[in-house]
Amino acid sequence: MPHDDFRFAVHDTVPPELAAIVDAGLDRSNSLFAPLGDVEPLACSSQLPDGRTIGGAIGRTWGTCCELQQIWVDPEFRRTGVARRLLGDFEAKAKLRGCRTLYLETFSFQCPNLYLDHGYEIALTIKGFPNGVEKHIMTLTLRPA
Repeated sequence: MPHDDFRFAVHDTVPPELAAIVDAGLDRSNSLFAPLGDVEPLACSSQLPDGRTIGGAIGRTWGTCCELQQIWVDPEFRRTGVARRLLGDFEAKAKLRGCRTLYLETFSFQCPNLYLDHGYEIALTIKGFPNGVEKHIMTLTLRPA
């Protein structure tokens, strides 16, 4: 069928119905080639004695790979070792699941030194963001437990 018969549209925002269709279609397509049902979530958190959450790390494991998707610490508790502990706990759990490679994406303003100090290496740096901001893809090879 020639493309002349199709309608195309460009959006400045993502229509929810388009996101749902694309997500569902991609899930169906990906499931033909990869056992995505084997992906397991992984999260670590830190709370004060009163139960208030002051930090967390969220990601997922699949096979021998682990992705750290988000890590956050309440500004009041930054530079106190909370992020290092969360990262260490996250890595330890990934290792217990048999992961050998941990990877993440971080911007240059999001404390990449935290990861470098933990032994991560910069695999790729993407430039071209405003104000000199760079995006780093970082990896860490975990030793067997």
